[in-house]
Amino acid sequence: MPLRETLARVDADLAAGRIPVARQRLRGLVSSFPYDLTLRRRLAEVYRLYGDAAEAGRWMYLEEDRNAGETASFEARYGSPGWRMKALAWRGPEAMAATAFAEGQLAAVRTACAEELGHPVDWDDPDSYRDDLEEEYEAPFEPWTVGGVLAGVGCLVGALAFLAIWVSGVVALFD
Repeated sequence: MPLRETLARVDADLAAGRIPVARQRLRGLVSSFPYDLTLRRRLAEVYRLYGDAAEAGRWMYLEEDRNAGETASFEARYGSPGWRMKALAWRGPEAMAATAFAEGQLAAVRTACAEELGHPVDWDDPDSYRDDLEEEYEAPFEPWTVGGVLAGVGCLVGALAFLAIWVSGVVALFD
């Protein structure tokens, strides 16, 4: 599906309260277009709807106007440079970054990982930094947030509305 069409679906999903669907579409787009900082920014906005500062920080990490608190949450959740490399989901050389700031951030994470492991690492070769991923990542428990609860309620309301429409359509078939 073309980028523009998928983004239109993201907008429709968000307008209808289908936040998890919008998030999943954006994750797919970031995977397909890792150099597009606009997609990463949109994904951060969706995570803010959940109240997930660490994930918002993850997707804004390459932006100069990022939120310091979100960045700190991201760095705390993904505590080592290897985990940050994995989390940033970058591919290719840092020179492909859209901005000098993003290029510098990527180079800093890669350099820190290489220094920690004692050998060169490469964005395109996860095995090169796998040693830093030996410990299984476990997301820390975080209490419910207002944004997360509202996102869940919105999904529930959307599902109930869909079910009501579907039931009324089935009933209309038998009338």
